[in-house]
Amino acid sequence: MTKLLIRNARLMTCDPAREGLGIIERGAIAIAADGTIGWLGDDADATRPNARHEFDAGGRLLTPGLVDCHTHAIFAGDRAREFALRAAGATYLEIAAAGGGISATLEPTRAASDAELAALLDSRLDEALTTGTTTIEIKSGYDLTMPGEQRLLRLVAAAATQRAQRLVPTLLAHLIPRERAADRDAYVHELTTDLIPAVARARLATSVDIYCDEGAYTLAEARAILGAARTAGLGVRAHVGQFADLGGPELVGELAGLSADHLEQVSDAGVAALAAAGTVAVMLPGACVQLRLPVPPIARLRAAGVRLAIASDLNPGSSFSSALPLQMWLATTHFAMTVEEAWLGVTRHASAALGLGDAAGVLRPGARADLVLWRCTEPGDVPYRYGSNLVAQVYVGGAAALSGGS
Repeated sequence: MTKLLIRNARLMTCDPAREGLGIIERGAIAIAADGTIGWLGDDADATRPNARHEFDAGGRLLTPGLVDCHTHAIFAGDRAREFALRAAGATYLEIAAAGGGISATLEPTRAASDAELAALLDSRLDEALTTGTTTIEIKSGYDLTMPGEQRLLRLVAAAATQRAQRLVPTLLAHLIPRERAADRDAYVHELTTDLIPAVARARLATSVDIYCDEGAYTLAEARAILGAARTAGLGVRAHVGQFADLGGPELVGELAGLSADHLEQVSDAGVAALAAAGTVAVMLPGACVQLRLPVPPIARLRAAGVRLAIASDLNPGSSFSSALPLQMWLATTHFAMTVEEAWLGVTRHASAALGLGDAAGVLRPGARADLVLWRCTEPGDVPYRYGSNLVAQVYVGGAAALSGGS
């Protein structure tokens, strides 16, 4: 039984079986009672005798729900003072060395109650939904104790039972906390032998991410931690090459990782390793621009055939925004990505970076009906009009989750 038939839409499917963005100029989509897509195609071919409800999209753009494949959405506190320091010329690494950066978020996050953290996460997820995000990855990493990291992931799991959006949890080895600097090897050992297996057993995360960069984890430590993730049956992802290329992209490629994120610094060998492994390169333009870093080598990645995703990097230090359309604007201007690349970057390729395949970011029969109806007709309008929220309707699992007006 079809519960909803949306007709007269400029339908962007992002289906790899179709050319480019898979646009059906005058399309229709039928949503089944179970919240999946029962049928889609040309409006003229739509069958509607059994549809409970019909909706005329008025020729507007209808796309997959957006997929944000890199966020740090669960934390307490903010770092507005650091923003002012950077605006005055201080660098991220200088601020971190003085006790700021990631370390500055640990104390408020550790001190916050479960209820406080849950409320903060809920408000950020609401904000993401208003700009079209229906699937969102959430990393731990702002507690850095073994029990505390599990607490953050349990809060994400609890939120997932209450939210319409699909939440994808990731265990993040962010850095060595200052109180463990003197026993760094022991801390890494606890991660690999205690925390990662415990998280895998409890199914609190689908993958492990590591920050392998200057001032964070070394390449040898990253190999041990990501190796433990693979042994535990978890996916492999990594923050690499944001400030320095330590060989992280080659390691991620060697381990057939899902994604390599940031990549402002990456060698030709690293690009080749990602291409050979089919690893997705996740672009984080908000953080790149705010930290005044060099642009990742988009042309080299593109020429090598590496799929490009785009994410918000929602975090308190370098990208305090969940709006993917804003990131699309930065990607198409500052990063010189095409509009087609930007759209695939927040749909199909972002889903691949999370190991979801076609479960998100693609409109096809059988997929969950996560949709966004936009107040425009051209795909380029969404990044072009970056100061306006063009979301008209959001559907999650076929149900209306948000209405932004006609």
